[in-house]
Amino acid sequence: MALRVIEDDSQFNAELAAAGMKLVVVDFTASWCGPCQRIAPLYEQMPIKYPQAVFMKVDVQVCQDLAAAQGVSAMPTFIFYRNRTKIDRLQGADIEALNSKIQQHIGAGGDEGEEYGQGLIDLGTFITSNQCECLNEADDHPMVHALKTEGGFLQSDVDEQLILSISFNQSIKLHSLKLKAPLELGPKEIKIFINQPRTIDFDQADSMNSVQNLVLSQKDLEGNPVNLRYVKFQNVQNIQIFVKNNQSGAETTQIDYLGFIGSPLQTTKMDDFKRVAGKKGESH
Repeated sequence: MALRVIEDDSQFNAELAAAGMKLVVVDFTASWCGPCQRIAPLYEQMPIKYPQAVFMKVDVQVCQDLAAAQGVSAMPTFIFYRNRTKIDRLQGADIEALNSKIQQHIGAGGDEGEEYGQGLIDLGTFITSNQCECLNEADDHPMVHALKTEGGFLQSDVDEQLILSISFNQSIKLHSLKLKAPLELGPKEIKIFINQPRTIDFDQADSMNSVQNLVLSQKDLEGNPVNLRYVKFQNVQNIQIFVKNNQSGAETTQIDYLGFIGSPLQTTKMDDFKRVAGKKGESH
């Protein structure tokens, strides 16, 4: 796959739409920008290195209105999209940081960007890691391990209960959960809450009304989607999951992977480009 050089807004819009659920990386560059020219040969190799993503290049002098509409004020700026939605950006000619972000958004295990039908994708790309929290996680097995498809697991600390608080960088529609866990130590009864102003504690989790309760079978812990009441999860900014117990009654609960399947609530509106172009606490 070759690098796509964008000449105008309509080409940009068409390329974004054609990419679908694939990761799209766009380099906003300028011929007079020294750092841009230094990183350009390395960026041009990206389509070969990451064939599962789409790479574009936009000269801000050629496409001034497009650059302005995307909030580009310094070069180079790399903006990342999925499903026509901005998911991240990187400013500066830092090839290591660029590689890191591409790998992060493609997903080490290949799940992110996978389509589940009806426009549903793995929403790992949209998780805001620094706004996530887990109560009663073991120090050496924190929740961050379970949000990746490989590289460790989440384990509870003083008893079997957990509260997982996950924030997204934009509103999403949540269709189902994807869980992988040991059959004996995986979660059994869970309560799900959404759009809480702060992380609830264990007393609140026990007493509050949830959006949905689930009793998971061992089969649900094999990585197959566990469907939610989709109509209840149409505008989710954050989700909190209270793990009440595990499959065997053991003192420790373990989660190898927790994924979220759905879609972003709003995608980039192509009309916006046309319009701009026409102008110049824990208790237990």
